[in-house]
Amino acid sequence: MTSATLPRLSAHDVLSARARLGEGPLWDGDKQVLYWVDILNHRVHVFEPSSGDDCHWDVGDVGSALALMADEKLLVAMGDRIASLDLTSGAVETLHSFEFDAPDTRFNDGKCDPQGRFWIGTISPEPGTAALYRYDPDGSVRTMETGLTISNGLGWSPDGSTFYLTDSPQRKIYAYKYDGAAGTIRDRTVVIDLGEEDVEPDGLAIDCAGNIWTALWDGWCVACFSPTGTALGRVKLPVQRPTCPTFGGPNLSTLYVTTASVGLSQQEIQQGFYAGDVFAIAAPTPGLPTHIFGA
Repeated sequence: MTSATLPRLSAHDVLSARARLGEGPLWDGDKQVLYWVDILNHRVHVFEPSSGDDCHWDVGDVGSALALMADEKLLVAMGDRIASLDLTSGAVETLHSFEFDAPDTRFNDGKCDPQGRFWIGTISPEPGTAALYRYDPDGSVRTMETGLTISNGLGWSPDGSTFYLTDSPQRKIYAYKYDGAAGTIRDRTVVIDLGEEDVEPDGLAIDCAGNIWTALWDGWCVACFSPTGTALGRVKLPVQRPTCPTFGGPNLSTLYVTTASVGLSQQEIQQGFYAGDVFAIAAPTPGLPTHIFGA
């Protein structure tokens, strides 16, 4: 997609999940399945679009973000720790525990970079006390950004020169210069500012043209922006709280979107009856492959 506007697109309900807080969709190109989490129900799901089948593991804690690993495992950000989930047995093993400064802080959105390192941010009830971390395959951890409140959607440009990060309550998506070899970010700028709207940017995905697709919490839609932040258009959803998009399908040309029902009144749920379901959009431009932890 290189035009100035987004073509007319439709979102289709592909999984009647009715999750409380669906999040963290992750596409496995080898298996052609979509992993996703229902955070508040402590579940990691696997959805097979070709059959419509969906099953889950109860991981016993708030799992919020995922990454592919070798040996039939997933990396899972859970509360205050990074763990692995064995996809054959369902066993959960803690790999690294964290101590956060502010009480009631937990992990939120995360993703692997092109070099196989896991970037994961936190959500905090105290403004400015959340942070962004980098967890490396050797088990080391580095703090990459501070002063956040809800560290959310993150991703990298197709050429690997730019890193994007969302702070939802600020209603901003930031762009940083990214050094892949060093795994560092610098020179933060605001690339998207939604401060004049009563919505919050949530999770995001990048397509192969570098366009930014972000779910708008309380916005009933997914919005698309150019790499420089120009608004290209929005795709309406029949639910109030879309949470996170990711590209999947055989050609990475399907945009899957998780959604939430948490916090909605009975009237709002009636208006958005499909809240918590997973939706699919035929994307005009395919996405980027999923990066694997440690690969």
